[in-house]
Amino acid sequence: MPVGVVIRRMPGVTRWAKWTWRAVAVLPGAEPAHWRELRREGEAVEYHAATLPVEIHRAETEAYRVALADDPPSCFVILRPTEEAGAAWDYEVFGITLSPFEAQDYADSGEEVVERVPMPGGLIAWLSAFVQQHHVEEPFIKRKRREARVDLVEEGKGDSRIRQTADVYRAPGAKQRKLH
Repeated sequence: MPVGVVIRRMPGVTRWAKWTWRAVAVLPGAEPAHWRELRREGEAVEYHAATLPVEIHRAETEAYRVALADDPPSCFVILRPTEEAGAAWDYEVFGITLSPFEAQDYADSGEEVVERVPMPGGLIAWLSAFVQQHHVEEPFIKRKRREARVDLVEEGKGDSRIRQTADVYRAPGAKQRKLH
């Protein structure tokens, strides 16, 4: 489904950042756009920054259930610093995801900015129907610990030709074997 992203640019609150950029809304079924101005109030401007496809997969239904259970249900916009020289905007829209697990992966990298945006009603209905149709509850299966052999003795992994004090891999107190 094509989804448009609305980005709001507001004056920065510090002298180091002239502007702040935030994803504030998504538009399901939006037409293609590239930083088209939607609204202006003083110095605050909202742009329809981009329209990107949102893909959902049957294997990710557990993640979608988590997103739908949020209060409010949310989707996630991934922004990357722009590499375009002389651009009027600081970020480009890299992607949109409905999976909080995927959003967490992007947030962990530290290279992207991940913005949580409330999910519109139409998107909630579309995702809920998909989850209802494709989700399969998987039973929890506890793994069993393998039986460990504690009777085996390993004296160390070091080279027997190296003196004991210099061999950091040898177990302390292990006797050194003599080589002939």
